[in-house]
Amino acid sequence: MKKRPDCSGGDDAPRDPSLPASPHRINPGGHDTLTRRHGRERVITAAWFTCAIFAVVTIFFILAFLLFDAYPLFLEEGVRDFLTGPVWNPTGAIPAYGIWPLIVGTLLVMVLAMAIAIPLGIGCAIYIAELAPYRVKAVIKPAIELLAGIPSVVFGFFGLIVLTDWIRVTFAVPTGETWLAGSILLAVMALPTIISVSEDAIASAPREYKEGSLALGATRWQTISRVVTPAALSGITAAIILGIGRAIGETMAVLMVTGNAAVIPEPIGNVLTPVRTLTATLGIEMGEVAIGSMHYHALFGIAVVLLVITLVVNLSATTILARIKERNMPGSRCRAPAKPRKHLAGRLAGRIQSSWRIIAAGAGALLVFLVSGPAGVAAAAALTLAFLVLRNRLSPRVSQMIAFALIAFSVLAVLFALGVILFDIIWNGLPYISWEFLTQPPSNLGRSGGIFPAIVGTLYLVAGAIAIALPIGIGAALYLTEYTREGRVTRIIRTGTDLLNGTPSIVFGLFGFSFLVLFLGFGVSLIAGQITLALMVLPTIIRTTEEALLTVPIPVREGSLALGATKWQTIRSVVLPPSVPGIVTGTILSIGRAAGETAPILFTAVVFSSRFLPQSVFEPVMALPYHLFILATNVPGAEGQKYATALVLLGLVVILYGIAIGIRHHYNRTRYS
Repeated sequence: MKKRPDCSGGDDAPRDPSLPASPHRINPGGHDTLTRRHGRERVITAAWFTCAIFAVVTIFFILAFLLFDAYPLFLEEGVRDFLTGPVWNPTGAIPAYGIWPLIVGTLLVMVLAMAIAIPLGIGCAIYIAELAPYRVKAVIKPAIELLAGIPSVVFGFFGLIVLTDWIRVTFAVPTGETWLAGSILLAVMALPTIISVSEDAIASAPREYKEGSLALGATRWQTISRVVTPAALSGITAAIILGIGRAIGETMAVLMVTGNAAVIPEPIGNVLTPVRTLTATLGIEMGEVAIGSMHYHALFGIAVVLLVITLVVNLSATTILARIKERNMPGSRCRAPAKPRKHLAGRLAGRIQSSWRIIAAGAGALLVFLVSGPAGVAAAAALTLAFLVLRNRLSPRVSQMIAFALIAFSVLAVLFALGVILFDIIWNGLPYISWEFLTQPPSNLGRSGGIFPAIVGTLYLVAGAIAIALPIGIGAALYLTEYTREGRVTRIIRTGTDLLNGTPSIVFGLFGFSFLVLFLGFGVSLIAGQITLALMVLPTIIRTTEEALLTVPIPVREGSLALGATKWQTIRSVVLPPSVPGIVTGTILSIGRAAGETAPILFTAVVFSSRFLPQSVFEPVMALPYHLFILATNVPGAEGQKYATALVLLGLVVILYGIAIGIRHHYNRTRYS
C-alpha cells in the first residue's frame, strides 16, 4: 500500500518550492519576517485609505475655500439680499449684487430643457431596454455614449452657428441667442445621462413582473407602462435628477447661445428672450474682474450658491440610487414593493401609470411649437386636448401602436440630433484639414496657420491630469473594494466621490484659480490646469476601477490567501490583472472628458495664441477647447478655422470614447463567452 505524504507541515515534510511559505511555519527569523509583512500591509492600507478619503476632503475643501472668498460679500450685502436682489450690475456707478435674475434664468433654461429631454430620454430608455433587437441595441447604445462624449464647447459652437440662426429665421426675431436655444442644447446634452440611468433601471425590473403581466393578458405596452415603469420609477427619478444637475452645471454651451442678459423674461413664458445663468456669469466675468474687489467676492458667492444647488441635486440622486441598490440586494427585507400610500415613490408610480399619455402629449405639443413657431400653439393645444379626451376610449391595441410610434419617434429624434451635429461639423470642417493646419502654429489671430500648439497643449494637460488622478483613483477603489466592508465610512467616501463627480466644471475652474493660481502662486500655468483637471476626472476613475475590481470572483481571492499570500500580494497578482480592461476603459473615458473640457482650464492654464510650446509646467499652454471658444466668440472671419478646430477636437474625443467602448465590448464578450 502506497504511503500518503505527510501534510502536517512539520520541518521534515516535503514542500513545493513554488508555493509561498506558510505564515505558521516555524523557522529562524520567522517572527521578524511576519512582523515586516504586517508592517508593510499596514502602510499599504493607510496609503489606500488616504487615497479614498481624498475625494471627501476635496469636496469639503472646495466648499470651504469658496466660502472663504465669498464671505466678504455675504458680510456686506447679506445672504438674503444677495439671493433675492432684483438687479445684477456689479460694474455700475452704484454696484448691485442681486443674483435673483441669474437664478431665475438658470431655472428657466433647466425646466424647458428637462421638458424636452425627459420624454425623449425615457422613450429611448424604454426602447433600448424592452423593444430593441440585440443588433439594433448594439448600435444605439454606443451612439448615445458618443453623444455624451461630445465636448460642451462643440455643442456651444454648433448652437452658436446653426441653432441660433435657425431660431432667428424661424421665429423672425432679431437674435437667436435666447432661452430657447440654451434649453434645446441642454436637453441634447442631458439626454445621455437620462437614457443610460433610466435604461439600467428599466432593465433591472424583475422578470417575473413582466411575465406575470403578460400571462394575465396584458399587452406589451400595458406591461411596460403599468408594471415595468412603476417598478423602475426610483431609477428613472434618479436619472431625471442627474439630468437636472447636468443642466444646472453646464457652462460653455449656455454661455455661447443664451444671449447673457441678466433680466427676467417679460412675460415669464417668453422663450425667445435672452437670459443669463449662474454658470455663464462666472465664465463671462471672472476673467475681467479685479482680484479682491467686491465684484470678485460676489462671483465666488455665485459659485457657492451653484455648488450648494448641485450638491443637493446630486445628493438626492445618490440617496435614491442607494435605496434602489439596497432594495435589490439578495435577502434584503426592503425588496418587496412598498405600499403606494405610505411612500412618495409609490404615489408617483400610481400617477405615472395614469399620466404617461399626458407626458407624451405635452412633448408633442412642444415639438409642434418648435417646428411651426407661435402660429402652431393653437394646433398644439388642440392636439393635446384631443389626446387627453380620447385616451380612455382607445383600445389597448391602438394605445400600443400610438405609444410605440412615440417611442420610435423619440429614438429617431435623438439619433437625428447626433447626426445633424456630426454632419455639420464634418462637412464644413473636413475641407480645411491639412497637414499644415495640424503642424503649424496659429497666425493672424487664428484666421490662418494651424493648431499644433493647441493639440500638444491639450495632450500635456490630459497626460498630467491622468498621471495625478490615476494612482489616487486606483488606490481609493482598492480601499473601497478590498480593505473595508460596507458601512458608514464607505458610504461617506462614496457620497463624497459622487458629490465631487457632480460638481460643475466651472466651480473646479474657480477653485483652481483661487487656490492654485493665486494662493499657491502657480500662476496661469500647465501644472495648475493639470491638477484642476485631475480633481475633475478623479471620481470617474474611482467608480470605473471599483466596478472592474468587483468583477473578480471572491473565491479567487480566498484561494490566494489560503496559499499564504498576503493581502497586497493577492491584489497585485490575482485581482488587478483581470481588472486591467475595466481600469483602462475608465482611464480612456477620463482622458476624453479632460480633453474636451473648457471651463476648468479657462482661468487656470490657457492662453489663446502661442507660437511656442511650454518649456516648464509653470508656463501657460494653448488648448483645443479654449482655442475653439475664442475663435467662435471673438474672432470674425475665421469660419473654416473654427470648423476645422471643432472637427479635430471632436475627432480626438470620439476616438478616445470609441476605444473605451471597444475595449468594454471585447472584454464583456470574452468574459461571457
